[in-house]
Amino acid sequence: MLSFITKKPLWVNMLVALALVGILVLLFFSTLEFFTRHDEVISVPTVTGKSLEQAKSILEKEGFDVVVQDSVYRDTVKALAVVKQFPEAEATVKVNRTVYLTINRAIPPEVVMPNLIGMSLRNATIVLKQFGLKLGDTTYKPDFAKNSVLNQNRNGAEVKPGTKLPMGTAISIVLGSGLSDIDMSVPDLVGMTFADASSLINSIGINFGAKVLDNDVRDSSTAFIYRQSPDYYTPDGKTNRIRPGQMIDVWLGTQRPVRDTTRIAPAPKPAENNY
Repeated sequence: MLSFITKKPLWVNMLVALALVGILVLLFFSTLEFFTRHDEVISVPTVTGKSLEQAKSILEKEGFDVVVQDSVYRDTVKALAVVKQFPEAEATVKVNRTVYLTINRAIPPEVVMPNLIGMSLRNATIVLKQFGLKLGDTTYKPDFAKNSVLNQNRNGAEVKPGTKLPMGTAISIVLGSGLSDIDMSVPDLVGMTFADASSLINSIGINFGAKVLDNDVRDSSTAFIYRQSPDYYTPDGKTNRIRPGQMIDVWLGTQRPVRDTTRIAPAPKPAENNY
């Protein structure tokens, strides 16, 4: 073989080399279509919204490879359902193409409850969305902070800022409706425990303002109210008046105060306005 090459003129060897290269190029392009299956294309089936098992079964039956590329969480989609696919549905691709899937998580991730107290309804809605939570029911109660968030609840119980919750949890909020036009007597809270007084004033739409505890008070719910502002009576001996939404400040101690029985009046009732 070597003697054949060396005995021939250079230009002959060059022609032979060019011929061999040409033959190899022709062979490459003639077989390229066979190996790449250039003319064999297929439409990608729609698997969005289907379970992962269903999606894999449909795609693999059509000759596609399936790879789970990512996962997200959407509370409106079933667990492990396909949220996104690439290539997209109905795209025309070559056979044996890999289809990448994004699926919905089976367990929602945890998020932190923000502090909504004092916000407007609009701002509270925006903040909830930013934290991955949803706005639940909105209710109103008399309070001078009109249209401001007074309480944030989950399933009827208060949820404190910083509490970890599943993403998508619905948070109900209580908003202030402003001061009521109803005029009523100030409730007489002196001698009551804070827990009992809370039940009473909540039932008539009054709120606690400042809560001043004596040094020896360990549990405010069982402590006794020995002073309140506004008082039950005015300095001239008349019953004080208050409106739902206003506040009462209280002072709490561990000893039940001695009541002045000469000044006890019937329990307060809402009264109509005097015109």
